[in-house]
Amino acid sequence: MQAAKTAEAQSVSGAQGTAVVETATDAIEGRGQKVRAMLRAQLGEEIYSSWFKSLEFEGFDGRVVKVSVPVKFVRNWIQEHYAERLLHCSRVEFATAERVEVVWRQPGAAVQRPAETRVETPNAEKGPAAALQTEAPARVSVLRPPVLPAQRTSAGGLEGSPLDPRYTFDSFVVGASNRMAHAGATQVAETVLSDAPGYNPLYIHSAVGLGKSHLLQAIAWEVKRRAPTAQVLYLTAERFRYQFVEALRSSDPLAFKERFRNIHMLLIDDLEFLQGERTEQEFDHIINALLDGGKQVVVASARAPNQIERLNERMRSRLQRGLVTELMPLDHELRLKVLEKRLGEKRAADPSFTLSRDVVELLALRLTENGRELEGAVTRLYATWQYMRTPITLDIAETVIRDLVQNLEPRRIKIEDILRIISRHYGVSKGDLLSQRRHRSVVWPRQIGMYLAKHLTARSLPEIGRRFGGRDHTTVLHAIRKIEGEITKNPHLGDELEELKRLLNH
Repeated sequence: MQAAKTAEAQSVSGAQGTAVVETATDAIEGRGQKVRAMLRAQLGEEIYSSWFKSLEFEGFDGRVVKVSVPVKFVRNWIQEHYAERLLHCSRVEFATAERVEVVWRQPGAAVQRPAETRVETPNAEKGPAAALQTEAPARVSVLRPPVLPAQRTSAGGLEGSPLDPRYTFDSFVVGASNRMAHAGATQVAETVLSDAPGYNPLYIHSAVGLGKSHLLQAIAWEVKRRAPTAQVLYLTAERFRYQFVEALRSSDPLAFKERFRNIHMLLIDDLEFLQGERTEQEFDHIINALLDGGKQVVVASARAPNQIERLNERMRSRLQRGLVTELMPLDHELRLKVLEKRLGEKRAADPSFTLSRDVVELLALRLTENGRELEGAVTRLYATWQYMRTPITLDIAETVIRDLVQNLEPRRIKIEDILRIISRHYGVSKGDLLSQRRHRSVVWPRQIGMYLAKHLTARSLPEIGRRFGGRDHTTVLHAIRKIEGEITKNPHLGDELEELKRLLNH
């Protein structure tokens, strides 16, 4: 009997231990949800969805927060680009955290998140919306509809960039400014494996947020729907460069090229960010081989082929051989159509949500830059309506989109922004820019940076010198005069400076 009691006690003890572990896991995940919410608010929906949507919080030992992601590339990217931001946000919930360890989550090891998410909306700035919010319930529970996960294309052993399931032809809103690009994209998607293929290559260019990535991903989804076995690979230029660099590190560049041999379609996004002499050469070889083999190539970029200096003449000519089409800014009619489409998507999740015609017209009149800000405005108003459960008036809408309208004004550029863009554009580390190195490969980008700092910021020459590695104002003045002199001799330099200014303003 004593043995039976001991066994029973051990069983109870074990059950209690399991309960403690489960409770601790739930607590970690609950705090992790709050960290993810902070990341979403600080980084924006696009960056959050690309890199943090699959992030799971798995443990905390008092010093180290352990998180996981299902893809090695995502883990590496977070570690290289967002480690400090992730640690900063984590410390709000895990006060004693010294670092965040990002690990690769093996398939099947995903942590289950609660099905119900509590959404909290802080008070807006003082105004009509804030007055209503103070009278609203402090918290409301919302059962969210299931969201399809992002997927990746893969071909030849290469893993593509994430495909957003929302970016299909059905969700793309067509108008006068994008009809040609949409027609070219649909024709390519419908004929890629036929005897009469469409435009090859298809090259789509536009400013930010007008639908380039949407169309490329729509093509990929449509081809996979029509021919599930088709070898389709969608890559951002950054992802292409990363995989090529990894191949170089493993002394396997020839195998990297071979992996593209059996691809039916290659889609390259953000071509303007393809950098590095060897990377550009490899890209040229692969594109030429695919086109010579009759394989479909689709490219998206912020600029037309003849405006990308780094392209050699042969590549520029080949990219212009097919259809080159531009997505123009959205006119008023198309902005209204986009808003109605996004509003309809919200209504599909909650039929009781609506916006008056006056509010829709306000959004179309005030938000004129691109489709992303229109979608963002509808999402904000939907979240506000969920919180308040009262009709969205013009006053409320004005308050909610206030910062979006303010963001249309030229952004305040910092020297840190200039150092970052110069470093990325010229392939020079920030450390080299701030160092005492005098090699031309470093001096020229440094002088460009000083010139931009003088013209785009309110900093004095001594302050610019200090921020560029502790140099005196005479060095800065010499750099500015040097660049001004070169502009008069080299017209291409003026175009390059305008491109850098464009990158700094986005």
